[in-house]
Amino acid sequence: MAEPRLARYRGVFPVVPTTFTESGALDLESQKRCVDFMIDAGSNGLCILANFSEQFVLSDAERELLTSTLLDHVRGRVPVIVTTTHFSTQVCAARSLRAQEQGASMVMVMPPYHGATIRVGEGPMYEFFARLSDAIRIPIMIQDAPVSGTTLSAAFLARMATEIDNVAYFKIETAGAASKIRELIRLGGDAIEGPWDGEEGITLLPDLDAGATGAMTGGAYPDGMRAIVDAHAAGDCEQAVALYQQWLPLINYENRQTGLLAAKALMREGGIIACEAPRHPFPAMHPDTRAGLIDVARRLDPMVLRWGR
Repeated sequence: MAEPRLARYRGVFPVVPTTFTESGALDLESQKRCVDFMIDAGSNGLCILANFSEQFVLSDAERELLTSTLLDHVRGRVPVIVTTTHFSTQVCAARSLRAQEQGASMVMVMPPYHGATIRVGEGPMYEFFARLSDAIRIPIMIQDAPVSGTTLSAAFLARMATEIDNVAYFKIETAGAASKIRELIRLGGDAIEGPWDGEEGITLLPDLDAGATGAMTGGAYPDGMRAIVDAHAAGDCEQAVALYQQWLPLINYENRQTGLLAAKALMREGGIIACEAPRHPFPAMHPDTRAGLIDVARRLDPMVLRWGR
């Protein structure tokens, strides 16, 4: 299997959750503590305004405030990916240019979609990413995930990587992710700078075996994810397998039981943030589900339960 070209960014880049008060206002002080914890816990970088950040409940003004606040607070300690997805090519390009100006290292973008039925074909989609690339200088990560309802073949992704300058990273979250990563690397060769794993790391080990060089996980336990990724990168496959098996119950709980609420529940339990509530109308986690999450986490003693105490 051919190696991807030397990546500017690799490792564990967890998604930063957005913190609210009980009334639904942004809680910027908790937000800063959340980021400080994630860096201290070993994150190689961060991603903000993703779906796991509840970006879909934020106003444009709040997106701008969060981007400036977080990039100013991180101050280059780690690279930051800013999610700039929008159906409009013009709006996505403007968001991405603004993120670049504020200090983003990369933008992450889903293919254009709206609701359950509005999609575009490969022709307009290619032009969308080509125009986006022309507007900025930093790398583009294409997020290939079921939530967009858009099928992106490995051949089409490889073609865009080969022909569009800044398209170089791919977060693969579809079924059979490892096979798609292998095919993407085979077809795209050196143009594939960063084939990355997603979905909270539920398929992390097979994706790493397939050639993934990065993982965009949930934000609560980068210390556990780093241990797996670092062992694999060092060639210690047995240690990587052992660590993956150790952390898999928690990864599974986040991916299958709690979704985007896991990180905030664990951070609240550990005293890092003041409130774990999502923004209405997103439903809160059931107390029994939360208890199960905390129980699974305590068996691993992650930093998230100790950092804020």
